[in-house]
Amino acid sequence: MNLRRDVFQALADPTRRAILLLVASQSMTAGAIASNFDTARPTVSKHLQILTECELLEQEQNGREIYYHINAKKMKEAADFIEPFRTMWEDRFNKLEAVMKKNKK
Repeated sequence: MNLRRDVFQALADPTRRAILLLVASQSMTAGAIASNFDTARPTVSKHLQILTECELLEQEQNGREIYYHINAKKMKEAADFIEPFRTMWEDRFNKLEAVMKKNKK
């Protein structure tokens, strides 16, 4: 059975977010990524598989090693989707703050 992975489901997991933060600055092998976690390597491999299926990570073969790196285009798509919500909530918090300051006087 071939499951279709959702980007936001992938981002919902704290381990996967930690993996994305790790590889944000440099490409890393699965072993190097796994060494940063107290979980079994197959567990980290499953997280890498999900992130790759969602296209948040890309793989690059270099000799016998496979390096994982951020797919900036896909990350930007997710960020662009979230941006209007962030803007809306910032506006609401600013209005709430203004009301609180007004009522404090």
